[in-house]
Amino acid sequence: MGLTVLSVASPFYPVGPDAVGGAEQILSALDQALVRAGHRSIVVACEGSVAVGTLVPVPAVAGPLDAERIAAARARHRRAIEQALERWPVDVIHCHGIDFHSYLAPPGVPLLATLHAPAHWYSSGALDPARPDTWLQCISQSQHEACGANPRLLPPIANGVPVQALSGRHAKNRFALMLSRICPEKGIHIALDAARRAETSLVIAGAVFPYAEHERYFFDEVRPRLDSSRRFIGTVGFSRKRWLLASARCLLVSSLVPEAGSLAAREALAAGTPVVAFRNGAVADTVEHGRTGLLVEDEDEMADAIRDAGSIDPEACREVARQRFSLDRMVPRYFAAYEELRGGERLQRVSGAA
Repeated sequence: MGLTVLSVASPFYPVGPDAVGGAEQILSALDQALVRAGHRSIVVACEGSVAVGTLVPVPAVAGPLDAERIAAARARHRRAIEQALERWPVDVIHCHGIDFHSYLAPPGVPLLATLHAPAHWYSSGALDPARPDTWLQCISQSQHEACGANPRLLPPIANGVPVQALSGRHAKNRFALMLSRICPEKGIHIALDAARRAETSLVIAGAVFPYAEHERYFFDEVRPRLDSSRRFIGTVGFSRKRWLLASARCLLVSSLVPEAGSLAAREALAAGTPVVAFRNGAVADTVEHGRTGLLVEDEDEMADAIRDAGSIDPEACREVARQRFSLDRMVPRYFAAYEELRGGERLQRVSGAA
């Protein structure tokens, strides 16, 4: 019997194949997979989103993301979720936003919340929601362990990427690449300094979302470090991202917090591009040091690794991505989780053990 899944994105970031954030890209991949498999996919997301299934658009936030606008957006999101549940017979709700507990659906339908951010970013209200039949699921083993003992945690499901779509071959250029939101925890200023030290060009693709802290970081720490060789090009669609990934000398991941799933690193490997990264969180689960990239401890080591990245075999990167990080591995595990929650199996096991 076909599934009806209501996927809920963050109110603040659009969903679709060209989305910037990892959570939005994974939601989009699941939306496409559900429809291809003959299931019904309903997506609650802000205006500007693209869905293969049925999109329930919620007005996008206009202006800075201050407390008042954030609260209003969450209230609109909650209403849209409630209206979708009234309109369609939903089997499972799947939330992807870090603030999902702020617009939880009313009780009645099993709910799965995927944790796309570092565990310590989630409030106690998110990790122990009052809503019954609500389950949490991490995207890496390291993130799962960081959540500690939690009876609501399902086994982690690792992020997958469209390996075949990213496997095109292009001549390697000398530039290093970053795909990232522009915010302090991503350590973009360190990557810029390391690229300068390595005398290597750096292309940064991503978005500056209208949070005061993010904008201040861009103007104070990132923009002063940009020049003709180290450029910020803003957001890019999938086609251009694919070309950048395949053409880059390496991808830089300079996160200063534990990466929950390291989606960009997996995309780079699928494109045959090694990853130079700090050894934080799931990055260490993704990059095989010396085979598919180089794990470093500081700016000096990152500069050396940028210079040495050419020693990594692109075919080894592609092979690891095919074996470990394809959507074909990820999607069936989510489908199995949906079926388990729809059938009440997880709730029955927990209730029986109580």
